[in-house]
Amino acid sequence: MPRFLAVYTMTPEDLAAFRRMPKSEQDAVDAVGVKAWAAWEEKNAASILDRGGMVGKTTRVSRDGIEAAVNPFCGYLVVEAESADAAARLFQDHPHITVFPGDGVDIMPFVT
Repeated sequence: MPRFLAVYTMTPEDLAAFRRMPKSEQDAVDAVGVKAWAAWEEKNAASILDRGGMVGKTTRVSRDGIEAAVNPFCGYLVVEAESADAAARLFQDHPHITVFPGDGVDIMPFVT
């Protein structure tokens, strides 16, 4: 069955807005979101090959050297599904975009 990389994205502005919220409000979002995330993983466990994880600040290596970089990636996981559309449908109600300030989940097929 085809495998897909699902990358959680969040704009720096949305993350900053979340971090400006009072700690009690952030904690309330986290309490709801973490529970919903666990329920989503349990519901979709048969499709999840690698639970991945959340990621921090980016360091980019290029021909010009090593430097700090910014991108919208904040986490990933690997799923299997019949098609990219089927993989995408797994994430329609994901807490990353329904509870947390995430702006999307990018779905990419593995081609090798």
